[in-house]
Amino acid sequence: MHADTWQLTEDIDDFVARAGDFLASRPALHNTPLTTIEKWRTHPGAFVPGTVLFGRLESEGETRAVFYRPPTRRLTLTPLSPDGADALAAELSRLGHTLTGVTADHDTATAFAEAWQKHTGATSALRVRMHLYRLGTLTPPEPHPEGRGRVVGARDHEHLMRWCRELAADLGEGVTIDAGSWESTRFAEKRYTFWETPDSTAVSMAGVNRMVAGMVRVDPVYTPAHLRGRGYAAAVTAEVSRAALTAGATEIVLYTDAGNPTSNALYQRLGYRRICDWAPYDFT
Repeated sequence: MHADTWQLTEDIDDFVARAGDFLASRPALHNTPLTTIEKWRTHPGAFVPGTVLFGRLESEGETRAVFYRPPTRRLTLTPLSPDGADALAAELSRLGHTLTGVTADHDTATAFAEAWQKHTGATSALRVRMHLYRLGTLTPPEPHPEGRGRVVGARDHEHLMRWCRELAADLGEGVTIDAGSWESTRFAEKRYTFWETPDSTAVSMAGVNRMVAGMVRVDPVYTPAHLRGRGYAAAVTAEVSRAALTAGATEIVLYTDAGNPTSNALYQRLGYRRICDWAPYDFT
């Protein structure tokens, strides 16, 4: 086997068998591929064989980086050097693969976007600048709003879908979220907690992905606009973070919009520490 060779496959089980240990070696940094692949392997109907291209950079018999390209044709990458990003862009272009964008840590995504333009002529635009945070020592919010966290159950499903629709609208996501489409949305595989006031009124929510390799990602966190500024988002985030630690999580992560100083300050007060910047680019 030659050094620094990209091995491509559409077989998810073969890919996980060969790249699983690499992904689990840095669960915080690799949280997106870990949770996405876990969803594909365990959520009914989430994965259609033959529709996802997986890549594994092998050097001296070990996996050094991976990518996957789902039907959306948006590439997700683990960290690569600029030379590595250029080599991958050249290889995918040579093989005739098309891409609508790339998502990775900021340096890797930027290097790949520039390389993709060089090899294909496609221009790129940064969709949003993001931060990736990891929980250090959980610090309860102060002041702490009255109320309690409650795990969302089946009877809350209509309420949950309504809040997810509102959140998607706030984020500019053109998705349909109703009983018929719920299972196909990015919200379906998560577990949710409501923060309730003492009179049992739900005022905020937080979701978490299934634990993978000791890692849990908090996503999404949402408070209706008219209830913001009262500490509810901090309370529910602290609640799901505490629950994840109790369940045995060793890494708890979340993404933020780098342009939102309120949310970034909130998570830092709770004990989250930024570990890198994140960047999704769109190609045209």
